[in-house]
Amino acid sequence: MWESESESVSGRDYGNGVLSNSKHGVKTDGFEQKGHSWYVATDIPSDLLVQIGDVSFHLHKYPLLSRSGKMNRIIYETRDEELSKIALNDLPGGSEAFELAAKFCYGIAVDLTATNISGLRCAAEYLEMTEDLEEGNLIFKTEAFLSYVVLSSWRDSILVLKSCERLSPWAENLQIVRRCSESIAWKACANPKGIKWQYTGKLPSVSSPKWNEMKDSSPSRNQQLVPPDWWFEDVSILRIDHFVRVITAIKVKGMRHELIGAVLMHYAAKWLPGLIKEGSGSLDDCSNSSTSNGSSSSSWKGGLHMIVSGSRDEVPTVQAKDQRMIIESLISIIPQQKDSVSCSFLLRLLRMANLMKVAPALVTELEKRVGMQFEQATLADLLIPSYNKSDTLYDVDLVQRLLEHFLVQEQTESSSPSRSSFSDKHMHEANQRGTNLNAKMRVAKLVDSYLTEVSRDRNLSLTKFQVLAEALPESARTCDDGLYRAIDSYLKAHPTISEHERKRLCRVMDCQKLSIDACMHAAQNERLPLRVVVQVLFSEQVKISNAISSSSLKDAGDSHYQPLVSNRKSLLEATPQSFQEGWTTAKKDINTLKFELETVKAKYLQLQNDMDNLQRQFDKVTKPKQGSGWTAGWKKLSKFTKMTHLESHDNSPHAPNAEQTRKTPRRWRNSIS
Repeated sequence: MWESESESVSGRDYGNGVLSNSKHGVKTDGFEQKGHSWYVATDIPSDLLVQIGDVSFHLHKYPLLSRSGKMNRIIYETRDEELSKIALNDLPGGSEAFELAAKFCYGIAVDLTATNISGLRCAAEYLEMTEDLEEGNLIFKTEAFLSYVVLSSWRDSILVLKSCERLSPWAENLQIVRRCSESIAWKACANPKGIKWQYTGKLPSVSSPKWNEMKDSSPSRNQQLVPPDWWFEDVSILRIDHFVRVITAIKVKGMRHELIGAVLMHYAAKWLPGLIKEGSGSLDDCSNSSTSNGSSSSSWKGGLHMIVSGSRDEVPTVQAKDQRMIIESLISIIPQQKDSVSCSFLLRLLRMANLMKVAPALVTELEKRVGMQFEQATLADLLIPSYNKSDTLYDVDLVQRLLEHFLVQEQTESSSPSRSSFSDKHMHEANQRGTNLNAKMRVAKLVDSYLTEVSRDRNLSLTKFQVLAEALPESARTCDDGLYRAIDSYLKAHPTISEHERKRLCRVMDCQKLSIDACMHAAQNERLPLRVVVQVLFSEQVKISNAISSSSLKDAGDSHYQPLVSNRKSLLEATPQSFQEGWTTAKKDINTLKFELETVKAKYLQLQNDMDNLQRQFDKVTKPKQGSGWTAGWKKLSKFTKMTHLESHDNSPHAPNAEQTRKTPRRWRNSIS
């Protein structure tokens, strides 16, 4: 049975947690420390000085030689019987571990705890304190304490693993790290419903689970449901290499990938200060959403972490080299499943990876992971600065690669074969196409917003803008308002580009997919080429004609009316909200231009009337002077001809001959002229 973690370490039945040896050859009352030196409290003068760093131990040869094989070799293999000084600067655990080992050799009681057992075990191995020299030597007793006491306790396993950070590679070679990691993984994967939990204080912070009192009974009223992330804070105090060992062991035991991803985000938020500063809210939200089961986990963030590393609000100081190692390690252990971690976390991790110059292979792997769930990204996460020698402010090439990974992933998912039946296969393919189309539409809106933002950079080339805008298929955009807004923003920021480049830029946009507001703005946009304006006006005229035809069909009760209305309605509803909000100022400008245009029209009509009046007055003044006798004669002759024609038409008795008499003078006039 496992020991209860709430019991005192010194009170355990294993030698009461105290190592002692009655077969010591030198009677002593203990050790005395004077400055950086330790002395044995005895009347026998010391004959051996052991130097470890800047700490000196004034000891006796016989107690050490009787239990340490290394000390035997050092003293006797040197063939210097008068050797009185030994330096052991490479002893694992340092002077603290050697002090305990020396006390054990003298038969002084040594209190074993989770904080000193790993160093003492490594020091015993270094000093070769085996059973060949004496039964029940230090290696045997420390190994037994590790196996029967430490590994049966959640708290002690983590404390021992934490203390192994300064004992490499001894702790690795002695399998202390492996055994503690597997013990932690086993307990983290255990069903918390079968463990009796203890609570301290007013807030229900976790103290220690009693692993030896596993029961299937329902928890009492005073006990709350144990959240699945109860172990996050405890394992987050570990160094990254030991944390990776624990997570790897947890993966092997089959823990859900959502929980593994959540603990990775929790660890990153703790040890990567830049990630906390820029996205602490999003990371917390993702962690809570991945681990929530109806109970809050915030009250569990404490306990062991506060015992080992101080206040939970304390942010650890991590050097740039250590941050790079943390990022590389986290990338390597992210679960392969798509939604294990949030896309926001991946993008922020990618930003720090580029900043810290992480290995290119790991950066590429991280970019592929972002491409798997690119539709979940936000504009703020995509605005990654360009940390290389690029001229652009933001890393546009990176977003281009992410988009390519997304399209490759979408193509792979849509073309993957299904083993289901024929009908189920077609239904699955239809659902998959719908899902992929929705994802592409979300990515299209995201890309349009990104282009609008980065287009303000004067160093952004037209080629990069065009390649990114044309990367998505035409079906991804039902409305090109966002793309038009990005084009207009680019034209504002680059007023010196040529007419050919303007036409080339506008080719990425489909004028038939613009909303009414966008068409009104484009029709009066002086930055657009004239041909594009004509296309916009023509497409809008076609839309209006279709709308009028649809209205006529509705009045006639035609059955084809409904699809036309739905298409028109869908076109209007497809206008993104961000575009509508963005064009508020443009609408005001359009209304102002309309008013000014009406004013100009009114003034033009007034000037036209004045011009006509002046022309009539001018004609009256100049008409008599310009006339001649020849002209007056022709006018009299014309008047006489008309009167003759009218008289003959009135006196004609037969109606059929009227047409004939009317045509005769016309032929005569033509012949004269």
